[in-house]
Amino acid sequence: MALHTWLIYLLTVVGLSLTPGPNSLLVLSHGALYGHRRAAFTVMGGAVGFVALIGLSMLGISALLQTVAGALTALKIVGGAYLCWLGVKLWRSPPIALDSATQPLRDGAPVALFRQGLLAAVSNPKVLLFYGAFLPQFIDPSRSLTSQFVVMAATFALVEGAVEYVLARLAYRVRPWLHRTGRAFNRVCGGMFAVLGVALPFTR
Repeated sequence: MALHTWLIYLLTVVGLSLTPGPNSLLVLSHGALYGHRRAAFTVMGGAVGFVALIGLSMLGISALLQTVAGALTALKIVGGAYLCWLGVKLWRSPPIALDSATQPLRDGAPVALFRQGLLAAVSNPKVLLFYGAFLPQFIDPSRSLTSQFVVMAATFALVEGAVEYVLARLAYRVRPWLHRTGRAFNRVCGGMFAVLGVALPFTR
């Protein structure tokens, strides 16, 4: 990837990682239940799941680029519209309910925590659809898709993992704050998605 494209991607991923989702809520709950050391296995499971989903998305994007002329432009436009739709939906959504984010595990065993983090990442088909809309905004068809996949997947996994681990360490402090400011936080994140949806298709 070109350096300026990667920097834009990095900043975008940081913003997206701060947006609450199933995995971040799961990590918050596990951090509060079992402590940050055990919750780290939940974080690792989620990271593995995200990399797998990014790989599936890139395979689909690669196949489409090889068979349809102008596919990347179309993906950027459709993907931008989808991100805008997600932004509106998140803007209108009620405050997140952290208490129902996950069912407590009986023993908090590392393997069980890893498995639950992995399943939370891969069991939501909306995540795969999101990657299909998000990743094309940064793809350069003149460069190796494989190398771009490695860079994108590694960047996303590292940033998402770091953010989730911080959430696990701050679980008791962050949960009450999100309860108090949940609707405003959703609107900030929803506005960010809408801005991304409008701006990214025009990024080169």
